Amino acid sequence: MVTRSSAEAEYRAMASASCELIWLKNVLVDLSFVCHTTKILFCDNQAVIHIASNPVFHERRKHLEVDFHYIRQQVQAKLIQTSYMHTNDQLADVFTKILPSSQFHHLLKKLGSVNPLDLA
Repeated sequence: MVTRSSAEAEYRAMASASCELIWLKNVLVDLSFVCHTTKILFCDNQAVIHIASNPVFHERRKHLEVDFHYIRQQVQAKLIQTSYMHTNDQLADVFTKILPSSQFHHLLKKLGSVNPLDLA
């Protein structure tokens, strides 16, 4: 699928992630593990967070109607909460991007990774 903007790409990724969160929640319920807390979905695009949480934010959502309604329903039902996370704190970037050494080590530390050479 080709997206027309970065907000659209982020929103489609958020829709996919929210589907996975709801699926995982249902699997856990089937395994008799019930968690009553709202699942937090982090995003580094504030426009996308506003689209998901504000029903009158129409500026960037021409092509997002189906995904828009699904995420809005999950947010309104309090199954998912959207939250902003700065781009520099995105843990997945360790696995998907070439990063400056300082940011790479910062994210590894957040992941709890330990350099075995430092233990000697």
